[in-house]
Amino acid sequence: MQKKSRSGFSLIELMIVIVILGLLAAMVMPSLTGKGEEAKRNLVCVQMKSIYNSSLDMFKIDNGMYPSTTEGLEALAVNPDAELYPNYSASGYFKDGKIPKDSWGNKFIYVNDEGKIEIVSLGADRKEGGTGEAADIKMSECK
Repeated sequence: MQKKSRSGFSLIELMIVIVILGLLAAMVMPSLTGKGEEAKRNLVCVQMKSIYNSSLDMFKIDNGMYPSTTEGLEALAVNPDAELYPNYSASGYFKDGKIPKDSWGNKFIYVNDEGKIEIVSLGADRKEGGTGEAADIKMSECK
């Protein structure tokens, strides 16, 4: 009499694999949760520093001053006053004249307080203030 060959897995073997996968997921998931928002916040800091260290500095080198708060970052895309800024770069200070937005698609807030520059993102909640993941992100507070 020939023995039948058995193929496939038994129910017990499948259950053991499922339990092991569940345990692995339970250990890994907590460390991954929230990393997406943290990455977005870090990217916003990089964007703000890039705007400050490249576009705003080039504007100041060409024109002798930073744009006013009223002119905002828009002054880096289009010359707000040809008489005030006669050395304005013909191509502007942003690639393709597009003002960058933060990770959530919001415009950055630009403040020039007598030469002290601050760039702010309203964060995930798109509202002023907030705490935790909804907190505003200020360039001066970035690492």
